[in-house]
Amino acid sequence: MAVYAIADLHLSLGADKPMDVFQGWQDYVDRLENVWRKLITPDDIVVIPGDISWAMSLEDTEADFSFLHSLPGRKLLLKGNHDYWWCTRRKMDAFFAERGFDSLTIVHNDAVAVSEEYAVCGTRGWFFDAEADADKKVLLREVGRLKASLNAAIRLGRKPLVFLHYPPVCNGQECPELMQVLKDYAVTDCYYGHIHGPGIRTAVNGEYDGITFHLVSADALRFCPLKVL
Repeated sequence: MAVYAIADLHLSLGADKPMDVFQGWQDYVDRLENVWRKLITPDDIVVIPGDISWAMSLEDTEADFSFLHSLPGRKLLLKGNHDYWWCTRRKMDAFFAERGFDSLTIVHNDAVAVSEEYAVCGTRGWFFDAEADADKKVLLREVGRLKASLNAAIRLGRKPLVFLHYPPVCNGQECPELMQVLKDYAVTDCYYGHIHGPGIRTAVNGEYDGITFHLVSADALRFCPLKVL
């Protein structure tokens, strides 16, 4: 069993929002599926930290999640800034159960053990330069969710593997509130998405302030999931 990560799938099988219009995204669904089926086994786990589907409501995600469910492995899903379909945990769990999508698991305010040693933790995160009162309120909520997830891993007796959608560090700037949580919990590795196109070249991919960061947005990985464990 291995653990992989890939963010920002931006699936739109049930919506008119094709990503093929962007450079490097041509035929991305077919490319993703071909690589996934060659690389991932039914015993593997794939973490998808955000921007999973362009659907605007949970009901409209069915085609996208049916596609994901058809791929090998268990998928752990975290929220991204474009996941407008995201709603209450109860509704999402019920939606998956009703449709038999038993390979899909939401990670939200909790942690999921993926080995005897590690558990997947995380949340969406927020802008590193949040200044408006509304943004600060969201950021503090995300800090609380990250702490809740890390504490859940501790209760499981596992070390945390942390996944965020937004990068905690970007272009020489950082989100001090989220960085402090990572340091307080002695997190050594953090995986994130959100960054695309030209931004990939300047994204933090390596050690920063004692933490190793990994960019796992789909186009940065050329649609090949990155092995984490």
